[in-house]
Amino acid sequence: MSRARADEEEYWHSSKFRAFTFDDEDDELSQLKESKRAVNSLRDIVDDDDDDDDLERVSWSGEPVGSISWSIKETASSSTSSLEGQDSSLQKGSSSYAAFPKQVSSYSLSSLFKGRNRLPSFQSLSNALSDTGVKNYAPELRRPKAEYKDYSSDWSPKDTVKRMQRGKVCSLERFRSLQDKLVLLDEAVAGHDGNVITAVLIFLKRTLRREILFRELEVRQVALCHLIHFLKETGEQKLLLDLLRFLDRTEEVALSQYREHLNIQDVEKRREFLKGCIGLPFSAEDTSHIQDHYTLLERQIIIEGTFSSPTNLKKTFKIPDKQYVLTALAARAKLRAWDDVDALLTTKNWLGYTKKKAPIGFHRVVEILQRNNAPVQVLQEYVRLVEDVETRLNLATKYKCHDVVIETYRDLKDRIQLTAYKCKVERGSAEEQNINSILNNTQIRWKN
Repeated sequence: MSRARADEEEYWHSSKFRAFTFDDEDDELSQLKESKRAVNSLRDIVDDDDDDDDLERVSWSGEPVGSISWSIKETASSSTSSLEGQDSSLQKGSSSYAAFPKQVSSYSLSSLFKGRNRLPSFQSLSNALSDTGVKNYAPELRRPKAEYKDYSSDWSPKDTVKRMQRGKVCSLERFRSLQDKLVLLDEAVAGHDGNVITAVLIFLKRTLRREILFRELEVRQVALCHLIHFLKETGEQKLLLDLLRFLDRTEEVALSQYREHLNIQDVEKRREFLKGCIGLPFSAEDTSHIQDHYTLLERQIIIEGTFSSPTNLKKTFKIPDKQYVLTALAARAKLRAWDDVDALLTTKNWLGYTKKKAPIGFHRVVEILQRNNAPVQVLQEYVRLVEDVETRLNLATKYKCHDVVIETYRDLKDRIQLTAYKCKVERGSAEEQNINSILNNTQIRWKN
């Protein structure tokens, strides 16, 4: 019994661990500094012995580093470090080293002794000791070799097409020879991706002469159809007609030219264009349709210039000028056709000079235009034409035609009314600046 007690006391006296005391927390700072100095000195030893592979490395517990028992303890130590509430101390011989907070990381102190994990992105152990927070440090993985290929310029046509299909940016300028360009086009067609085919065709259209491009596309029908559709969508009519003529597609050339009449707004010009389309190489049926189109347009022009025109109706039914202007003005103002309103009220004298004339009076013109929400610029043009000054001022003030009011008071040389009207315009506006400029003009001889 005494022998057993003696063995038990020897076991406890020889243990690596010491009992917990409350003095540990008071001396924690000094122990941490001492531990840092110890570890820094160990790093120098590790660097010196790193090249010596013949020496057997052991842990502080005396077990060889890399052994099975060492690995098990190392794993257990890292998994239970977050659950332990006490600090452990490290001993070597008679010297005592204070414990430092364990990092929740995959890097252990023993791995540092073996010289591992020396990437420059890793934090040193001394820095880890000074960091009180718990951090995870993950290694920076190298890019796969396939990724570095994205930054090179030696892709084959097949690789280039694959990259374009994935939506990656790549330059086609490196394909300079005709052979490389044609191989690139064939690979794009083989990929069955319309966007890629169109992109390659745009590159070829820009870098090849038309004759060469047309000749090569003639034997590549898929790419040819893509280019024809692209030219129609983008409206490149001249290049499209040149391509169709090269392919001897005369009917398509004629139809493409005929479609251009849709963009002609002037009726007379459209009629002349359709007249020229009659001689194009259409089929017999299409030629008949073109002829009918031209005939109908010609008759429509005759009707609008003669029988159904307002001038012809006025002359035929002897409509008075006032009734005609009043009706026509209301109709054109309702449609907000301000150019037609201007043409309706513009007359020419025998010398060729033009002037505005309104049989109903310009004050009635202003009222009709205002009821149809005419812009201020249009209203001001006709308010200025009102002859009676008082009526002009009333209309201009009522419909906020500020420029007309300012001009009228200036012409009347009425300084008092102009100064009073300054309060009715917006502060800092162009109208206020115009009033100030007129009031400061010393060449005006004011009446008051």
